[in-house]
Amino acid sequence: MSQASGTERAAPGARATTLVVNEIFGPTVQGEGPSSGRRCAFLRLGGCNLSCRWCDTPYTWDWKGLSDQGTKYDPRSELTGRTTASVLDELLAMATNLVVISGGEPLSQQRRLLPLIQALAEHGTSVEIETNGTVVPDEALIALGPRFNVSPKLAHAGDPLSQRIKPEALRALSGTPGVAFKFVCRSPSDLDEVADLTEQLGLGPVWVMPEGKNFDDISKHLGDIADEVVRRGWNLTTRLHVLAWGDRRGV
Repeated sequence: MSQASGTERAAPGARATTLVVNEIFGPTVQGEGPSSGRRCAFLRLGGCNLSCRWCDTPYTWDWKGLSDQGTKYDPRSELTGRTTASVLDELLAMATNLVVISGGEPLSQQRRLLPLIQALAEHGTSVEIETNGTVVPDEALIALGPRFNVSPKLAHAGDPLSQRIKPEALRALSGTPGVAFKFVCRSPSDLDEVADLTEQLGLGPVWVMPEGKNFDDISKHLGDIADEVVRRGWNLTTRLHVLAWGDRRGV
């Protein structure tokens, strides 16, 4: 995990906003969705409004051991307040033309993200934001032009429907440029749930990704759903970073 630099210099366009950061790492590649394989830097923010059983980043929110992993993480060691200037410096030092902002749920800090995304745009760096689709995006954020990779959670994630599916937020996100809706699935029966959601709310384009934190689980679930995903006219993505480096942090 990258650490905050000892000296922060004021980068152009970066105001003194504080972000709650879990980790910054890279260069790596975007492992999922329409930009899979593209070289990038990652900014992972802390905190989430959901508690998915199979979450692959429970260290960003799980202070009570609610996920399948069962580990109670300590927010005092996992989360750090970082200024926009220090975060921007660290991301730009990786010399990528794409930054992926993930979490947790990054839209819980969307107002704080505005100066950073504006500054990245001024440096010619594209931004993708990974979101669970439960928070309505601010118009000021949409205007900065990030791609939203929206991953609404299905029943197997464990949270109640009213908590994990927010139609107002999903409809707002569906109107943003370049949006992609990415669903984590384990079996063909999950695809019926995807179909119901996308048809009811008019969501698309659809990307389906196998759930899994290791090669065996990803391969099994991918094989179980691939034919049906193609038959339904959707896009298929794997978890490239896990296949390349395993279930490790900071890659």
